[in-house]
Amino acid sequence: MNDTQIPKSEKPNPFDSVPIEVTVSVGRARPLIRDLLNMGENAVLTLDKRIEDPVDLYVGDQLVARGLLEEMEGDHAGQLAVR
Repeated sequence: MNDTQIPKSEKPNPFDSVPIEVTVSVGRARPLIRDLLNMGENAVLTLDKRIEDPVDLYVGDQLVARGLLEEMEGDHAGQLAVR
């Protein structure tokens, strides 16, 4: 191999710098429209999952992974993350 060739494993991937949006679904609810319209400030909407249940990660409409929701510590305290 000469000095100008890059090994296949070291070639830059053009997709490495393309951002994607990941949606994290923590649960679902199916209230009636009337109940939603009657919800006031500080109302609670109950979801179909528990706090310790895995969350679903989607890219577009495609489920790509599941993980656990965690609260960050240190400099990012209060932020949520998925492991």
